[in-house]
Amino acid sequence: MIELSEFLQAKRRIRPYARYTPLIHSDYLSELTGGDIWFKLENQQPTGSFKVRGALNKISQLSDAEKARGIVTASAGNHALGVAHAATSFGLEQVDIFVPETAPEAKLKKLRRFPVNLHLAGQTYEAAHQAADEFKARTGATEVAAYDDRDVITGQGTIGVEIMTNLPAADLVLVPVGGGGLISGVETAVRHIKPSCRIIGVQPEASPAAQLSFAQNRAIDPYDHAPTIADGLAGGFGALPFKLLQAKPPEIVLVSEAQIRQAILALLAEHQLVIEPSGATVIAPLLAGSVAVAGKTAVCILTGGNLALDLLREVVSR
Repeated sequence: MIELSEFLQAKRRIRPYARYTPLIHSDYLSELTGGDIWFKLENQQPTGSFKVRGALNKISQLSDAEKARGIVTASAGNHALGVAHAATSFGLEQVDIFVPETAPEAKLKKLRRFPVNLHLAGQTYEAAHQAADEFKARTGATEVAAYDDRDVITGQGTIGVEIMTNLPAADLVLVPVGGGGLISGVETAVRHIKPSCRIIGVQPEASPAAQLSFAQNRAIDPYDHAPTIADGLAGGFGALPFKLLQAKPPEIVLVSEAQIRQAILALLAEHQLVIEPSGATVIAPLLAGSVAVAGKTAVCILTGGNLALDLLREVVSR
């Protein structure tokens, strides 16, 4: 268990470098669902994604020896941006980041603005992760894991603390699920503050690793996923997130690629919010009516806004 005090310490630790993001009300989804629906706007972080929280909490606690060896990470894109921002914030000079060759150009463009060594490796996150592991073994660099790390999870969980502070009436929180760092951090933090609040994870049908992990009672990582536009949620579910959630697994809801596209368009049309597929997944169950929220207060964590322009054009044209 990660204690509430650890989340509060992480919140103070990252405060100078990350934003306390706002909660905004969704009149559109509230009317549609009969619930009281709110958005947590993590797309307003300096890197356009919540991932900066975990990276800051991890890197801020590295020893001088760990920093001296340089740091390495693998990412589908947003964690890489978080690591680059955190490393720059704390003055680290040797930073090697591995991302798939298929990473969205919007994220690559942002990454190239940072003084880091960017490596394009393979077609999937898993291929990039293997390349990062080989680099770590060869150089002795310190790894900053994307989701399977206690300090990273604690940093992500500060979102849960902020939600409970600003909206203590929340009955449920909808969380996009990939490797599990966010949902395990948010559920653990919220459980300390309001145990009755339900956490619902949302995954693409193309990559149901969390749902399968809880069904089979083992962490499935890596996971050979099908193609999905929600690249940040594709792949396996981490061992540490699984361990944190194993005793009381959250409900996991799956959404289709078409539903994710509809969610992106709805956020743009109804709220003028540009949200990437991984973040938009959380409103897909509300649009489809597959999660009952009538009479309840629900928060959707919109995890990122790094949406590629070509995908945005495709969604709008359809």
